Amino acid sequence: MLRRLKSLAITLGAGIALSTYVNAATEIEFWTSQTQSDRMKIIETLAQTFEAMNDGITVKVVPVDENEMATQMAAAAAANTLPNLIEAGSELLLAFGEEGVVDKSTNKKILDNVGSGRFFTGALDMLKSPNGKDYYGVPMHGWVQGIWYRKDWFEQAGLEPPTTWDRIEKAAAVLTDKSKNQYGILVGTKPEGYTEQVFTHFALSNNAQQFNAKGDLVFNSPEMLETLKFYEKLAKYNPPGPQTWRARDYYLQGKMGMFFYSTYIMDDLAIAEVAKGSLSGENFEGLGGADFDADLVKNTGFAPIISNKADASYGVLVGLSAIKSKKAESKAAQEFAKYLYDPYAYITYLHMAPGGMNPMLSDIPDHPYYLKDPKGVFEAYGSENIKGIVSGFNSIRTFSVVDGNVFPESGQIFAKQIIPQMVYSVIFEGVTAENAIAQAEQEMKAVIGNQ
Repeated sequence: MLRRLKSLAITLGAGIALSTYVNAATEIEFWTSQTQSDRMKIIETLAQTFEAMNDGITVKVVPVDENEMATQMAAAAAANTLPNLIEAGSELLLAFGEEGVVDKSTNKKILDNVGSGRFFTGALDMLKSPNGKDYYGVPMHGWVQGIWYRKDWFEQAGLEPPTTWDRIEKAAAVLTDKSKNQYGILVGTKPEGYTEQVFTHFALSNNAQQFNAKGDLVFNSPEMLETLKFYEKLAKYNPPGPQTWRARDYYLQGKMGMFFYSTYIMDDLAIAEVAKGSLSGENFEGLGGADFDADLVKNTGFAPIISNKADASYGVLVGLSAIKSKKAESKAAQEFAKYLYDPYAYITYLHMAPGGMNPMLSDIPDHPYYLKDPKGVFEAYGSENIKGIVSGFNSIRTFSVVDGNVFPESGQIFAKQIIPQMVYSVIFEGVTAENAIAQAEQEMKAVIGNQ
């Protein structure tokens, strides 16, 4: 590991001009949500390389669990020991921005240095302040969810890519053959997080929201009802029983036409060793196991954007944000952030989790170094396929952000599993969609204290 990290440091310095920034003994503190030891070693190597090129600046890297970030920030604010730069999820960055600790001016300088036109539009919009001009963070990486589908099956059946509600429903019906234990689609129906993620994707594509821009709960709407009824239709083409992400096994064993998943599935599709957990006959009574299909990657398409009344992709965005600091520290934090977006440093950061950490800069998939991740995942897909996958960040949306306003109450609702319980009640308990939505809204009101 040490030898690989030394080699990495040499690579990271290649092609990067030494900074002209000079200051006497400035230390900055960088909080990262990448707490795993192997990732920390890589981030610390990046920091050390930066220090070698910037005399007088030292970077203290501090791992902070995402679930503890808000508490730690509050404690640091009270003690006047706030970090200078943080890496955190978009919802946290918006919350910190509203609390007034974010340095919007430095974030703007970072964007200008990197080039705001290089970022995916949807990713930038998720970090805008309510005035639409300032930014509470700069997009760093993230994952998108979408429909992974058998391109070869679609072509043979004369089906169009599953990018609209009509196309999805038609393909699900055509590709389902229960006599062969073959199913057209996988959507979540078990009362858990995966179901909520898939349902939310459809809801956003139908302009259905939890809250309006004023913060009013508007879940029980005609758009949400239409979404739930459509979801109920699609569930008929699922494998039997309440289903979750685990039913991806049907796809990897050649028994499914489409399934919803995040970009974390990329290595399972490309690498036999990673896929083996989905190729056994242990997880489902109806699946006997199968050999790894080396052609599955090239025969798989990805539709990150679903359209009905709106274009929508769904996913998670992680950004960098400068925190208000003294002038010298702000300048040093800006320089370090600028360095992290240098292609070699940035790609090294993304390679810590191929498929899980996707670029926010649209030109990165064209960079030859990007395709050479340690696992060999991206070379199996190629630059053009990667660009199609990450294009979902142009339209990424969530329930928690509406017109630049963040509603943390959405996270409280998510934690109570109200939406997946609603879906389950309609599909397996015979509750009407109308009654299920009305009940869900009442439960949401109780959670957020708005009865």
